[in-house]
Amino acid sequence: MGIAKQNIIWGNCLEIIRDNISLSSYNTWFAVINPIKFESNILTIQVPSHFFYEWLEEYYVDLLRKVIKKVIGSQAKLEYSIVMDKSNVRNKPDLTVKIPAKAVDYVSSSKVSKTKTETETTIVNPFQAKVTPKVYVDSNLNSNYTLGRFIEGDCNRLAKSAASAVSLKPGGTAFNPLVLISGVGLGKTHLSQSIGLEVQRLFPDKTVLYVNADVFTKQFVDSIKNHTTNDFINFYKLIDLLIVDDIQFFVGKAKTQDAFYHVFNHFHQSGKQIVLSSDVAPKDMKGMEQRLLSRFKWGLTVDLELPNKETRLEIFKDKIYNSGIELSDDVINCLASRVNTNVREMEGVLNAVIAQSTLSKEPVTIKLVEKLVGRYVKNVKKDITINYIHKTVCDYFKVPESLLLTKTRKRDVVQARQIAMFFSKQMTDGSLASIGEHFGGKDHGTVIYACKTVSNLSEIDKQYRGYIDDIRFKLEDN
Repeated sequence: MGIAKQNIIWGNCLEIIRDNISLSSYNTWFAVINPIKFESNILTIQVPSHFFYEWLEEYYVDLLRKVIKKVIGSQAKLEYSIVMDKSNVRNKPDLTVKIPAKAVDYVSSSKVSKTKTETETTIVNPFQAKVTPKVYVDSNLNSNYTLGRFIEGDCNRLAKSAASAVSLKPGGTAFNPLVLISGVGLGKTHLSQSIGLEVQRLFPDKTVLYVNADVFTKQFVDSIKNHTTNDFINFYKLIDLLIVDDIQFFVGKAKTQDAFYHVFNHFHQSGKQIVLSSDVAPKDMKGMEQRLLSRFKWGLTVDLELPNKETRLEIFKDKIYNSGIELSDDVINCLASRVNTNVREMEGVLNAVIAQSTLSKEPVTIKLVEKLVGRYVKNVKKDITINYIHKTVCDYFKVPESLLLTKTRKRDVVQARQIAMFFSKQMTDGSLASIGEHFGGKDHGTVIYACKTVSNLSEIDKQYRGYIDDIRFKLEDN
């Protein structure tokens, strides 16, 4: 008996596919596919699950389109036969679901049909970790977000150090999970993705995945609709380093939180690394389950603050260099002085300056920068950082800056340290923990006590209140 025509056709397709993707990817996503019919230019292939079908359509759509057209001809069509999970279909035999492939052409717009399967060879489900070989996953990482291109400053030094430590030993440090907290445009996405890129470079055998919390939620909801929740959970268990951005979007989504809870537990018990980022500190996530919040505290939570002028200067220099343009030192200094919000707005103003200069065919001047800053950056905040407060308070009391980082209990040093902590809490976005860390590794309780002491003394001591008013004026007039 000769070889069935669908086997010959699919074999020819596989030869082309094998030459265009990695071996691990081929073995995971194509070697297990079984061609079951070829009729009227329609090739029907069987895949192990609905989730498997969705993955092919999502990540290999272009490849499938080109290969099928090349092997069969321009009129070729593709149809999937999906083996449904018996655990989700009560009191029914094995079923297949036939779906026309988006990757090539729709066979028709008819409804999905269900038919009994014939006797078939057992197909290994690639989402069952215990029987699955190394899986290829598109990491979703931006290759520009390297650790080397992340500009370090006082605003993010602790965060970058933690990221470097995790990159060198994923899952093997106390920073698991590593939770990065910052406002919009301060680099948490860059830093979290840089960990993934560095781990891929140092540990090519590890599977890395970056996913936004919204995408995770959508995938989970789809898995419920398609009765593939087990496939969804098992797929995430295949990952070695999971980076989830914007976890504040899990708030209020109880079922998604429950799914992530199980994924999180697997990672922690298996010694795998989790990196999370959020616009909101875990303590402020109203609507997040307590069992998840407590797990977020198992590792390290670190803040990324607004960059000070020195850091902004380096950021502008880096972006200007990578843009291939030249600006004078005076113009760069003007940009760093005037745009003192977040990195995203810094980039926006720089792009506007370059565009305006190109269109008008005029050089970039300080006058042009001043004009565009007022147009593109609204409500520019004062450049007040913990470092600046530290220096201003020490200058006011004529106390060496280094003494505020020591454990000395000298009255003048304690007074300066408490006032500096007080203004750091009032005038920056720094958390209590990050403020304490800045002042010699003090804990958050010390910062709370300092703030209460300064508030109480300001109410009852006229001279002390004068100190506070003078320092506040100096800080706001910077």
